[in-house]
Amino acid sequence: QVQLVESGGGLVQAGGSLRLSCAASGRTFSNYRMGWFRQVPGKEREFVAGIGWSAGSTYYADSVKGRFTISMDNTKNTVYLQMNNLTPEDTAVYYCTAALSNIRIPGYWGQGTQVTVSS
Repeated sequence: QVQLVESGGGLVQAGGSLRLSCAASGRTFSNYRMGWFRQVPGKEREFVAGIGWSAGSTYYADSVKGRFTISMDNTKNTVYLQMNNLTPEDTAVYYCTAALSNIRIPGYWGQGTQVTVSS
């Protein structure tokens, strides 16, 4: 079983920054692809960013390219999402995910952390 615990959400003004963390436990993660999704009430969950533990390849939604950066610390089994130049449209619950194959179809989800960007 994989456990994912997010932290770092909160309230920030437009133009500000936040860094989300995801602590992973329960498995050897070298074969997993880690990601972040977000969800706004009434809408489907949206893929935000992803990274492979081994190769380190990164993937981003067009809406966050150039503003968000996903990274990982293998020694801590932790994935980060650095979010810069935030806008009110980034307000959502952000979920950490883990997938064995398709990074956009994860098998494991964290509990989510709220990010609110005020205008």
